[in-house]
Amino acid sequence: MRTHHCNEIRPTHIGETVTLIGWVNTVRDQGGVIFIDLRDREGITQCVFRNEVSPEAAALSHKLRSEDVVQVTGKVDERLKTEEVDTKNDKLETGEVEVTASELVIVNKAEVLPFQLEKELSNEDLRLRHRYLDLRRPRLARNLRQRHTLTKAARDYLSEQGFIEVETPILSKATPEGARDFLVPSRINPGQFYALPQAPQQYKQMLMVAGVEKYFQIARCFRDEDLRADRQPEFSQIDIEASFVDQEDIIVLIEGMLSSMFSRARGVEVPVPFERLTWRDAMDRYGSDKPERRIGMEMIDLSEDLKDCEFRVFSGAIANGGVVKAINAKGFAGISVGQIDKLTKLAQEAGAKGLAYIQARDTDRSTWRSPFVKRMTDAEIEALRRKLDIEPGDLILFAADQWEPACEVLGRIRLEVAHLQNLLEGNDELDFLWVTEFPLLVFDEEEGRYVAVHHPFTRPLKEDEEKLRKGELNGLRAQAYDVVLNGYELGGGSIRIHESDLQSSMFEALGITAEEANTEFAHILEAFKFGAPPHGGIALGLDRVVMLACREDSIREVIAFPKNNKGAEIMTSSPAPATATALRDLRIKSTYVEKPKSESPTFRD
Repeated sequence: MRTHHCNEIRPTHIGETVTLIGWVNTVRDQGGVIFIDLRDREGITQCVFRNEVSPEAAALSHKLRSEDVVQVTGKVDERLKTEEVDTKNDKLETGEVEVTASELVIVNKAEVLPFQLEKELSNEDLRLRHRYLDLRRPRLARNLRQRHTLTKAARDYLSEQGFIEVETPILSKATPEGARDFLVPSRINPGQFYALPQAPQQYKQMLMVAGVEKYFQIARCFRDEDLRADRQPEFSQIDIEASFVDQEDIIVLIEGMLSSMFSRARGVEVPVPFERLTWRDAMDRYGSDKPERRIGMEMIDLSEDLKDCEFRVFSGAIANGGVVKAINAKGFAGISVGQIDKLTKLAQEAGAKGLAYIQARDTDRSTWRSPFVKRMTDAEIEALRRKLDIEPGDLILFAADQWEPACEVLGRIRLEVAHLQNLLEGNDELDFLWVTEFPLLVFDEEEGRYVAVHHPFTRPLKEDEEKLRKGELNGLRAQAYDVVLNGYELGGGSIRIHESDLQSSMFEALGITAEEANTEFAHILEAFKFGAPPHGGIALGLDRVVMLACREDSIREVIAFPKNNKGAEIMTSSPAPATATALRDLRIKSTYVEKPKSESPTFRD
């Protein structure tokens, strides 16, 4: 139906007759001569309809409007350029030429669109309701192509490294993975349910026992949890597992893969190796296990300097075994009362009682605005100046609590201050790093027991294995690692437990009885008895990788048909009630809901 696509025509085609097909992007009437920008997936070519060339095509062109699908045949001409008039368009790759139409076929007329494609739309639900139109926008079309480029780059790289792609089941068994499962009732086995996989974790470990050695998959995963900008109920991850490897092998592999992906997608070289931080160091300096380091503002521990401070919020926290930490928001002393109130509310939502601050308006401490600075000695003030590099115009923000809560509170404040100061506006830097040595276990106060920070198959550090076997659970560290980019966790993984005795110690630490373990994990425990190799892996969130590569703020912008923030797919009105027949076949009891005769009867749980 065409000889060329709409971004292919160049000056070398001048004089040739070509046929293009696509959507009418714009229509312009210049004194009876009709100009249209014809658009397809690849780009735009200007087409001209002149009465003296083809009266029929010219007459028909007056009926065109945006988004009509048309086929245009004509001769390629150079656009006019003189001293008086220059019609060439440097913004288009085809801007030096145009097609003078001799034939026009209107393939399909378009009704008036519910929104204009060339304008950004704040009503996301309207965009998602007509997602097939939204995807015609150049930005979203580009995002889908970038997704393809990144996915192909990952596949190519892993294939070159000897990995093979293996699909694992979508309908599987529910196992405790940390989030709520989506359940699928079985018609053949009434009263029993499949679960959609939160991750192929156990299957990929079974593949290692099977001798596959190097596995990967672009895996679909499902988690029934609250949504946010970088979370969807169904998502894709680059799932990887390998045998006879250690942590260093996995890290080197992923650095090479990400470097290859971003090189292809963004045309930039990603330096390797990435910097590494332990979990404790990341929390201590940035208040997050996925630190955004481009904004600076590292957290400084002032506990030793303020342990005798008259301000009891500080000295009291230190006396109770806690810490006092602070950040310097350079040049932000002019913060408004409303912004201070916003930061205080954020601190309280994070668990703090309030927010201590100093507005250092000038060099002299007497000009500093703070509810407590008068209670501090000259020595304490000097320690603040030295450690925080305080200059006139700086804003100092504090957190006083036990170490981890203080880090988390100040970490959230730090990010909000960066947002208020627009510190990342126009920053296109790619800051990759690894966070390692996560806690293996954390004590859950509500449940009164230890729970796994990652999952129950995560291996402790070599020097902590004996402690796990002895039941000494406090402070155990995991052979776990996350790769982080610009404050987002791209993916995480670990070296796995492959010995039955160590796995039993892990289950015992988690309060999982032998009977419960055999019920939930019988298949993998049995497999471990038959020569399970040492193995480890990682999973990277593909949607999040693409989002960052495309410079977007939400993964919904890089998924073809995403759910909204209520988990609904508006275009097809999903989820929807099931029919009476479907529920009856599944042996699900329901209450009949009367509907008008024009509609099919449905049932509600």
